[in-house]
Amino acid sequence: MADASADSAGVVVPPPIVYALGFGIGYALDRFKPAPVAVGGARILLGWVFAGAGVALAASAIVLFRRAGTSPVPIQPTTALVVRGPYRFTRNPMYVGLTALYAGVTLLINSLWPLLLLPVVLGVIRWAVIAREEAYLERKFGDAYRAYTTRVRRWL
Repeated sequence: MADASADSAGVVVPPPIVYALGFGIGYALDRFKPAPVAVGGARILLGWVFAGAGVALAASAIVLFRRAGTSPVPIQPTTALVVRGPYRFTRNPMYVGLTALYAGVTLLINSLWPLLLLPVVLGVIRWAVIAREEAYLERKFGDAYRAYTTRVRRWL
């Protein structure tokens, strides 16, 4: 019998922590050497739009996972392949949502540093999280997952 703890993507650091660390480092850099993104009300409005859309997208994806009876936590087993809702357009709506939230808050605090670190955060998410998740889902769901990946992009 296979070890039940092996039934996961093997992600070591929870993805929200990766985003928070990148943002935190950027925020700390901004306290040391301020670098504003822009001035004016458009920045604030755009920040709220991005942040709100990010929360809504990530929350809707989590709700779909719960309804399917599977966990959104990548260290726990996945028991169902979710392909409805935002999963029709992106294989990673939680990460797209976290990215939008990150960008929105960056605009709201008017700091360029976290924005400059966002590509690093996305690289870590892509290689340390998504790559593991995709390999796990392919092992677990086989042809059904492979067919899904041919229909739906990884990001947008």
